[in-house]
Amino acid sequence: MNIALQEIPVEERIRMVEDIWDSIANDQKALPLSAEQRALLDQRLDAYETDGKSGRLLADVLADIKRKL
Repeated sequence: MNIALQEIPVEERIRMVEDIWDSIANDQKALPLSAEQRALLDQRLDAYETDGKSGRLLADVLADIKRKL
């Protein structure tokens, strides 16, 4: 890690990362989807609409993840 970064308190580094992440999230056009990503999203949406299943409950997904840890 850069020595100058190590001199910044952890709390401040976390806040800086959060600020950077927020600035990226606010600029939705910064990273447009590629044609492949858009096609994959369309396929998944079509599969969802055909299947009609709403997916799994978040609590069930989290429980599965915790069991695997």
